[in-house]
This record gives sequence, structure tokens and C-alpha cells, in this order.
Amino acid sequence: MDPNAPSVFPTTDMGNYAPAMPAAGDLNDQLLNSDFWTDEMVAAAGIPIVDVPFVTIGGGIGSFVTVDYLRIAGVPTDQIRVLSAIDFPWQTYEYLTRVSQIPRKERIRSDSASRPDNIWGFPSYALSEALKNKNPKTLWQVFVEPMWADFYTPKAGMVFESMERERRRIRYDEMLVKGLVRIVRRRYGGGYFSILTPPDGVTGTKRVAFRSQFVHVAVGYPGLKYLPELQAYRTEQNDYRHIVNAYESHEHVYERLMQYPSTVLVRGGGIVASRVLQRLMDDRLINGANTTIVHLFRTFINGPNDGNTGNNPTKTSPFMRRKGADGWAYQGFNYPKSVWGGQLKRQMRKLEGEDRARLYKTMGGTNTPYRRYWQKQMAQGRREGWYQLAVGTVEQMTPNGERIVSHVRTPQGMIPIEADFVIDCTGLEADVAEHRLLKDLLEHGGAGRNPVGRLDVDRTFELRGTRSGNGVMYASGSITLGGYFPGVDTFLGLQVAAQEIADDLAKRGFGKRIGPRRSLSQWLKWANGTTI
Repeated sequence: MDPNAPSVFPTTDMGNYAPAMPAAGDLNDQLLNSDFWTDEMVAAAGIPIVDVPFVTIGGGIGSFVTVDYLRIAGVPTDQIRVLSAIDFPWQTYEYLTRVSQIPRKERIRSDSASRPDNIWGFPSYALSEALKNKNPKTLWQVFVEPMWADFYTPKAGMVFESMERERRRIRYDEMLVKGLVRIVRRRYGGGYFSILTPPDGVTGTKRVAFRSQFVHVAVGYPGLKYLPELQAYRTEQNDYRHIVNAYESHEHVYERLMQYPSTVLVRGGGIVASRVLQRLMDDRLINGANTTIVHLFRTFINGPNDGNTGNNPTKTSPFMRRKGADGWAYQGFNYPKSVWGGQLKRQMRKLEGEDRARLYKTMGGTNTPYRRYWQKQMAQGRREGWYQLAVGTVEQMTPNGERIVSHVRTPQGMIPIEADFVIDCTGLEADVAEHRLLKDLLEHGGAGRNPVGRLDVDRTFELRGTRSGNGVMYASGSITLGGYFPGVDTFLGLQVAAQEIADDLAKRGFGKRIGPRRSLSQWLKWANGTTI
């Protein structure tokens, strides 16, 4: 049978699952070992089949902004299904921001016009905040940033509330189907089967197959990768309370530091490290904690730098360097603004292979925005001796009673750093193959890797190698970092990807093109809160 033969399966009502065949309703060896599936193979396994043209897997902000574009492009809700294990699109993101010390009242690292609830970016967050508070202060900040003020960034709570409004407006919950997806396989005749494992008791079978022409994969970060010495200590000592990752829930650390004089070792030099430091310093300076902070940098930045060369500014153009001091590399956002619509975006779309990987290294690297508030805190801590800096790499961690000793190799030799708690803010990400769905796509779905090791997508965010007849699979978010468009794991980057995907789908007859007239009429509906 030709796997690229024209599709012949009908579109069925999505209101109910198709009845299961009298079988186990689960995956069998034949399905698990086959790269292409027939309708008969799925039916023989007793797995009910649901037909819908477009499926997005993940249900986070990447799925949300893609669905938002498609709804604005006129695609009805019964033509879209969101397969997700979470209840609302920002659920995972809000958890990560909260545990990394950015609760709803604090500001996230995002541009004023990067609105996942508003594809037009107008009004911006700054304008909306100014109108809500009847105070033009935020508008002035945008006007004079970054020379005379810090970059404006929105409060986390404002971002989540705005997405909640858009979620209701596009009737997102009508498209949401709860469950886990670990397998997507190509279908003989074209299209795909996305296998959902629903919550217990929801269906009469263990799996449900969503048969679609289009699939969008936006599962977020593959997972956390712990530093080897940190993971070894936690496992050997069975200690998960005194050594924590900043992306884990670790409020107990701050509670303990408020009660007793303690030393905490902070590792890392990015945005998460700066937020953790601000929390520790606020607790000391405002709430009375008696905490000594030892901050360990792997690479100490003390001047102009880029992602390739650290302290050496001679290898790149002066225009490709960012400021740095006191160990930090300073950059307003994850990437220079021109990656979203300027010369860097245009340049990246022309590069291939190692040339593209090299430019990613130059633009990337660990960095954090310059904030005057915590600059003053750090300066005070250095003067008074309770904020201490060290540079080196940890080779081993050993217990000393209830304290942890980190054996650090520095330019001056090995030194021990003893602390009551260690907070790791290095932000290491697991390889994409650590995620079961992504691993399956690499092994059975035809997907490949790009020059930096993530999933390889083309300029329309089609996942290369996964074409199935008239079926097309797309991917967006951090799993595609290294492609033709940088900044994919940002709000605006997710929207750029969604726009490319929606435009490509419109060319294939799925949804309408969002031209000037449609864009204006849909913005007016957005502004009025009109449900679509």
C-alpha cells in the first residue's frame, strides 16, 4: 500500500468518540514497531478513532497562540482539537515563573508588544497598564528605554489575565481534550494518528486515536537536566530539600532562611539566578533574614561579550556585543530585538548548517536584563560582605553534618564552599530525545535534528521528514531552537511561528488568509471582546 496515496477517510462528528472495537483498546507490538499505520491496524487494536482536520499537541502557550491565529482565520472550533494534560494554556508557565520567584505581581522578561492574547500587539501591555491605572508612567518608560530607564516588561498576572480573556473569546475549552500524547504515527493514505491516553474513567479504552490531516507539536521544554554532581549528591544522600533546582518548588528554603542565620550557595548567571538573588536580598534587607549569599559563576563576565567568546570581544563586530559586569552578561530580552523582524531575522533565514549554529552561539549564551533595583542590592551586599562571589566549577559535593560542601575548582585551585542550601539556577535543558513523543518522532516519524540538536523545521515550521501524503506536521517553541527563526521560545517567537503555520495552512485550504480587511475586522472584535 502506498503511504502517500490520497486521503479517503471521512470527517466525523467530534461530539462523541467513535465506538471501540471489541479488543484491548491499547497499543500492540505491530503498532509500536510500524512507522506507518493503516486504519485497519488501529481498528484491530480496538482503539476508537476520532476524525478532526487539525490537532495541536501540548496545550501550552505555543498551542494557544496557534489556535488563536486559526480561529481568527475563520477555522471553526469543531475543526480543531487541543490534546493536553493541562487545564489552561499558561498553567505550566505560571508554575515555572512562580517557583523561579516571579509571582503574579512581579514582572516577567517580555516586551511590551509581545502579547500571546493579541496577535496585533496593540494596545501593548504598557498602554493597557497605563489606561487601567490612569497613569502614563509606563508609556514614558517605553519611550525612554533602555537609555534612561529599564526596559518595560509586563506583570505576570496581567499576562495571565489577558490570556484568560482570549481563551474565553475564542472558545478554547470547546477544543480542549485532556490526556497525554506520546505517539504520533504517519497514516497510509495520508495524515496522522495521534494517540491520546485519556484520564482514567473518561473512556472505555486505554487509548483514543485522533486521525487528522494536520498535526502541530508544541510540548514546551523537554525537561530539566540536572548537573551530574548535584544529581549524584541528591541520589546518594537522599537529600532533595537542601539542594534544589530553581525550577522546582522550593519555598521551604526561603522559609528556613527567614528563621535561622544561614548560608546559601546560588549557582548560575542568568535571569533565574537574578530573580532568586533578588528574593534572597529582599528577605534580608526588607524582612530581616540573616542570610549570607555565595554566588558561584561558571564564567565571570566583566566587559563586552557575546555567546561565543565570553570576555573576549575581538572575534565579533562591536554591534554584536552586549554589556557585562560583575559576572553578568546584560541583555534586555532573550535575544536582540532584531531577531523578531530586523536584520538578524533576515540573516538567519539565509544560513545553513554550522553557519547558523555559529550565529546562534553569538546571539545566545547566558544573560539577564540590567535592573537598577537589584544592582543597588548587590552593591550593598558586596560592601557589607553578605553577598560574596566565586568563579569556578563544582567537581564534587559532600555532606558535613547537615551542611553541604561544594568542592570548586577555581583559577587559584580547589576551594571548599560550605552552605546550608544550594539553589541551582543553571537552567540546563534535557535533550529533545528525553521527551517520549519527540523521541518517537525521531525514531519512527521521520523527524531529524537541526544544527544545534533540536527538531529540524523549515521556514514555515513544517517538521522536516514527517510529510505524510497530503498531511503536514508542524512544530514550534523551544524544541525547534536552532532553526531559521531565532527567539522561538518567547511570546513573540511563538506568535511568529503561529503566523507562518496559519499562512501555510491557508495556502493548503485550511482557514482563510488574514489580510488587511480581515485583520481590521477581527481586531475590532478583539477590542470589543466579541466571542468568535
